[in-house]
Amino acid sequence: MSRIGNNPVVIPQGVTVDINDGVVTVKGKLGELTQNFDSVDIKVEDGNVLVTRSSDTKDQKAKHGLYRSLMRNMIEGVSKGWTKELELVGVGYRASNQGQKLELALGYSHAIVMSLAPEVKVETISEKGKNPIIKLTSHDKQLVGQVAAKIRDFRRPEPYKGKGIKFVGEVLRRKAGKSA
Repeated sequence: MSRIGNNPVVIPQGVTVDINDGVVTVKGKLGELTQNFDSVDIKVEDGNVLVTRSSDTKDQKAKHGLYRSLMRNMIEGVSKGWTKELELVGVGYRASNQGQKLELALGYSHAIVMSLAPEVKVETISEKGKNPIIKLTSHDKQLVGQVAAKIRDFRRPEPYKGKGIKFVGEVLRRKAGKSA
């Protein structure tokens, strides 16, 4: 059984943690995040955040490690930020952005235009001879992961040629084609 919930979360310089009736607000140089925490106790002591449970019920045991991880992700997000990079693999696949609008050409009969949340910063990198890369940055880990997954769903990588949108560094399961 994991004991990750017992580990304290270190609060870095420039980050403040406020706790009011189960609602935790974390402020840092990159932004502010708020999260509801129920059935666990959260305390700030000596520059650390401690997540404790009052009993060993199944519900509290399940949420103990989860809430500690959410707290760590919030603190790291407002201090360093989170980044996801997507790579477009395929002939003619292109990506461009104008502010918060992302335009994708993925082999369909039309271009896909996607408006992104203001919290997510998007950057497209197109170099000659390399696959286009979409770089998403935000202080909210859940939001940046959700946006990346939504973009990836427009054209998932297929197992035969590997064409599609994949995460940078992702290893795809490849299949052999027809054998003659």
